[in-house]
Amino acid sequence: MNQSIKGIVLSLAGLVLFFGSLQAQTDTAAVLKKISDDVFTNGKSYINLRFLCKQVGQRLSGSHGAAKAVVETARMLREAGADTVYLQECMVPHWVRGAKEVATLELGKGKTYNLKVAALGNSVGTPGSGIKAQVIEVKSFDELNKLGEAGVKGKIVFYNYPMNPTYINAFRAYGEAGVYRGRGPSMAAKYGAIGVITRTLSPNLDDYPHTGSTVYNDSFPKLPAVAVSTNDAEYLSKALASGPKEVYIKTNCRSLPDTVSYNVVGEIRGSEFPNEVLTVGGHLDSWDLAEGAHDDGAGCVQSIEVIRTFKSAGIRPKRTIRAVMFMNEENGLRGGTKYAEIAVAEKEKKFIFALESDAGGFTPRGFGYTMNAQQGQKFASWKNLFYPYGASDFVPGGGGADIGPLYRQLQTPLAGLNPDSQRYMALHHATNDVFEEVSERELKLGAIVMTQLMWLVSEYGL
Repeated sequence: MNQSIKGIVLSLAGLVLFFGSLQAQTDTAAVLKKISDDVFTNGKSYINLRFLCKQVGQRLSGSHGAAKAVVETARMLREAGADTVYLQECMVPHWVRGAKEVATLELGKGKTYNLKVAALGNSVGTPGSGIKAQVIEVKSFDELNKLGEAGVKGKIVFYNYPMNPTYINAFRAYGEAGVYRGRGPSMAAKYGAIGVITRTLSPNLDDYPHTGSTVYNDSFPKLPAVAVSTNDAEYLSKALASGPKEVYIKTNCRSLPDTVSYNVVGEIRGSEFPNEVLTVGGHLDSWDLAEGAHDDGAGCVQSIEVIRTFKSAGIRPKRTIRAVMFMNEENGLRGGTKYAEIAVAEKEKKFIFALESDAGGFTPRGFGYTMNAQQGQKFASWKNLFYPYGASDFVPGGGGADIGPLYRQLQTPLAGLNPDSQRYMALHHATNDVFEEVSERELKLGAIVMTQLMWLVSEYGL
């Protein structure tokens, strides 16, 4: 073959590859648009979330609400068209808040101020008569350590550490400030404190105290601990600046024996690789102060919507897709741990990808991912497909608490939906995390990009 003919053949081959690639991109974009159209037109996520919030309500592990949520989300998965729906039993903690907490600041001359507080999750209660002691304010563990036993023993420690307002990503500020809620009570107990008040984890100045787990160190006594609203944290700090003050605290929480609960799983069987499993989920439990609309009712109904959309749009996944409502993310992670334990035992299955939505039902911006370099390169190559949907910010590092055990046990590639983070922490674990705070349009758009991503991984693998 002479060089000119060879050149023409190579050129034609290149054109074939180019147009073939262009056609593949066009076909892929068409499927993604089909998914979007179906969710916006026929989607049930907002309806399901309304039911979960208003007819079920709070879903703290071990509670009646959590048990009812198991039944109702199993129903939703069946109605969504899942091929099979089943439960995975797991033992969960059963912490009970009890009667409303009381915290009163003594201002002197017979004057008092009622602080707006909420007991931290897993906290022990006070004695029946409550506790009353001088409050000592600290801004860091370093300050606490410098005070030592001489400055702390017999007192109530007030951790006044605000979320850093300069961080664009609110989750970064939350993680930094959250150590005082998680470790603060045990650190104070080390020096002989009798109770703890933590500044609530919210970026705003408002009157909503936020709960959330504390984790006791068994080497020290377990102290009763409450979060105080940001407005009242400011008020308390100013009051202490004028001289020593006492606070009276009474909480009524207690831990009951572990009880039985369940992960709820709905599955569509893959058409070509049924033993390759893609997991998508959110956590079904919520804290007890509100309806858990953003945390994490949104993630649950979005995951159910993935199943519904595949069925409604007539898209058959090549690989098996499981939507999982994980139980007990908030104060134990028992559901996520149990799911991974069962996955390890399913020797015939390969758990090739897991996606979690646990950052609220706000406008999706993209995904964070944790996987090896080769997988990450392929994953990131899809980001431009999400540009029309406003969710093309693909960043290394991400996943979710419930799917984390899959990575640790099986090295399963992970991703987490990253919605806009600016308002989430103002609602997180507080009484204002209610259905009315969720936009139908934003919730559905999150479900759309989750379904699109699950289709891409099902179709092309990692």
